[in-house]
Amino acid sequence: MSAAISDATLFLSISELGKRFRDGSLSPVALTQAYLERCSKLGPELNAVATLTTARALKQARQAEQELKTGHDRGPLHGIPYAAKDLLAVAGYPTTWGAKPYANQRFDFDATVIERLDAAGAVLIAKAAMIELAGGLGYSGPYASLTGPCHNPWNTKYWSCGSSSGSGAMVAAGLATFALGSDTRGSIICPATWCGVAGLRPSFGRVSRHGVMTIAWTMDKIGPLARTAEDAALVLAAIAGHDARDWDSLPAAEAQFDVAASRPRGLRVGRLTNVFPYAKPELHQAVDRALDVLRAQGATVEDTEIPQAPFEEASELVILIEAASAFSELIASGRCQMLEDPLGQINGYASSEFKATDYIQLQRVRLELARKMDALFEHFDVIAAPGQGSTASLIPAHAPTGEPTERPRPAARAPHPPHGENLQRRRAFRSDSLQPDGISSLCGLPAVTVPAGLSANQLPIGVQFMGRALNDAAPLAAARLLQAHSSWHLKRPPMPYGVSS
Repeated sequence: MSAAISDATLFLSISELGKRFRDGSLSPVALTQAYLERCSKLGPELNAVATLTTARALKQARQAEQELKTGHDRGPLHGIPYAAKDLLAVAGYPTTWGAKPYANQRFDFDATVIERLDAAGAVLIAKAAMIELAGGLGYSGPYASLTGPCHNPWNTKYWSCGSSSGSGAMVAAGLATFALGSDTRGSIICPATWCGVAGLRPSFGRVSRHGVMTIAWTMDKIGPLARTAEDAALVLAAIAGHDARDWDSLPAAEAQFDVAASRPRGLRVGRLTNVFPYAKPELHQAVDRALDVLRAQGATVEDTEIPQAPFEEASELVILIEAASAFSELIASGRCQMLEDPLGQINGYASSEFKATDYIQLQRVRLELARKMDALFEHFDVIAAPGQGSTASLIPAHAPTGEPTERPRPAARAPHPPHGENLQRRRAFRSDSLQPDGISSLCGLPAVTVPAGLSANQLPIGVQFMGRALNDAAPLAAARLLQAHSSWHLKRPPMPYGVSS
């Protein structure tokens, strides 16, 4: 570790680092070097880093330092080191998608989000490890990755979750100030929750996906994992907006996700009572404590329920069908047999058999479900739930072998009915299948998860706030208000991945 940079400095927020850059007490170059050294030392222990982008990082850091000295200030991200999930194209460096068939893949261009962070003066220090193909063809657990299981910095016997595994672990362990992840059905929210950091999944279309590996065209989203909700908002402000190369991307007015533009007093919060019914009481108790903080600041909190409908089944089917199309060449060539996970090796064949009429019918049902969720936001600015239905899971001693018998699900998730049932007939579905990730992802809703304490076995617990589609400001405001009046987000993992007391 560089003698000039303390471990504690590597856990400062974006605004705190920026203040030190501008008063001359901290050098962007020295900070970047310190992060690179820490990545080299701790990254392999966690399996969190796919590739260091050292030459690019040092060049960008030197440029940022010189520009700040001469008064050319690009904004709050100027000089801030970050990591990018290894499904984002970065010119000249491997972009492996976390999968053996693409281990040598390189692109000669940058993804739009990388371009926009370049323009904001941010410093890319690494590509973050990930689950192979971001779980698009299914997977059974942590071993489904080119880099191996990504260990949780809070306890390395446990997993960091997926598919943005390295992004969550790197931020939690002080290997980067923030990281970009992708989320199709929980791949930002879960790693952020399990690793004890803030995670923001923007509304669908808020951020361009040009230069990003596709899983599901109608559900993929790019967003940040960061120290705080405020940091996440700063990153979103830099990467959001229309891109002609992504037809689904939307124009973004700053006020749409500027946390300062929201009025936290009078915030209307719906506490979900029919999600994660099998979760340990401590997870729901953590949410209640967080909501007590918001009440004390003038928010109103009322119990509510997600409408009973097949949200989870619909979201899973959309991903299965669209991923089979996205990876059709991989499946047809048989190269999917090179994937680490047995489920990923075979799932694409079955998913390719869905009929076009089934997919169209599925989209009709999806629209109906989205309308049900939109109606809920007539009464609330945000709805709140545990970040996940469990704390981090143990990493198995061995990778799965042989033919998988079922699609894996989080430990607290109830079994799904067979996919073959007609979704149109399952309007009154059991509430114990309702999971916030599937619901909000399917409907394109923004969500923010932030730390809400530690479990009895000292693993992070999170609370997530979901907002109406395209109202990213509301969940950001709720999370920011919570963090302004609590200290859960200031807790760090034990040494060597945190900061000694």
